[in-house]
Amino acid sequence: MSTEGGTRAILAALAANLGIAVTKFVAFLLSGSSSMLAESVHSLADSGNQGLLLLGGKKAKQEATPEHPFGFGRERYVYAFIVSIVLFSIGGLFALYEAYHKYHESRLHGGAIESWQWLPVAVLLAAIVMEGFSFRTAVKESNHSRGKRSWKEFIRSAKAPELPVILLEDFAALVGLVFALIGVSLTLITGSGVWDAFGTGAIGLLLVSVAIVLAIEMKSLLIGESANPAARRRIEEALSSPAGIERVIHAKTMHLGPEEILVAAKLAVAPGSDAAAIADAINQAEAAARATEPDLTLLMYLEPDIDLAARGDAPARG
Repeated sequence: MSTEGGTRAILAALAANLGIAVTKFVAFLLSGSSSMLAESVHSLADSGNQGLLLLGGKKAKQEATPEHPFGFGRERYVYAFIVSIVLFSIGGLFALYEAYHKYHESRLHGGAIESWQWLPVAVLLAAIVMEGFSFRTAVKESNHSRGKRSWKEFIRSAKAPELPVILLEDFAALVGLVFALIGVSLTLITGSGVWDAFGTGAIGLLLVSVAIVLAIEMKSLLIGESANPAARRRIEEALSSPAGIERVIHAKTMHLGPEEILVAAKLAVAPGSDAAAIADAINQAEAAARATEPDLTLLMYLEPDIDLAARGDAPARG
C-alpha cells in the first residue's frame, strides 16, 4: 500500500513540476525576473528528484544476491538521501546565489521588470494551482498510512521515504511560490528589483532548510532504524505466544527497507526440552510473528536459550 501510494504521489508531483518548470522558465526569459529563474531551477530540480525516487523504487525490487544477501530495500533510502543533496545544492544554493547577484544588480541598475510585467504573476498563480493539486495528492496518499500521528510525527517516523519527501518538497514549492509572488509583486509596485532579490533569497533559505531536514531523516534510515514501538511490541508478543516459549529474553529489530525488517531474538525455552520440541516451538514463534505483520517481510534469526536469570541461577546469556 505505501509503495503504491508513494508512486502515485511521485507521478503527480513529476507531472506538475515538469509543466511548471517549462512555464516558469519561459516567464523568466520574457520578464527577466530573478524569482522566476530561481523557481524554474527549483521545479527542474524537483522533477529530477522525483525521477530519482522512481529509480530508487525500481532498484529496491532487485532480488537478493550472495554479495547482498538481505536484498536492496535500502536503495530507496539512498536515492531519497541524494534527493536532499540535489534540493540543497541545485535548488537552495543556486537560489541564494541568484538572490545575491540580483540584489547587487538592483542596487546598481534598479532591476525593475520592464517587459511582460504581469506575466510572472499569472504564471505563479497558475503554478500555485498545479502545485496545490500535487500537494493534495501527497496528503491524500499519506493519510492512508499516517493514522493518528501528527504530520511532524509521520515525517519523522515513516519508514517509506517517498511520501515524506514528496510532502516536504510540495510544501516547500507552495511556500516558495508565495515568496516569489510577493517578491515579484512588490518589484512591480515599487519598481525596485531588490524585492525580487529578497523573494529569491527567501526561496533559497526555505529549500536549504527543507533539504537539511530531509538529509537528517534519510541519514537515520540509512544507518538503520528499528521497527516502530507498536510493531516491536506485536512481534515480541507473537514470539512468546507458543506453548514451548517461556518468554522473549531480548529482541532487536532493524529495517532493511521500508517493508523488510530484520528480527534477531533470544527465546527462553523450558529446561529439559528435547531438540524436536524446541525446533517446533521456534517454528511456531516464527509463524506467529509473520502472521501479526502480514504487510511486512520479516527476516528472522531466533535463538533458544535456558532463562537462568528467571530461576535465580545466573544472568541469561546475551
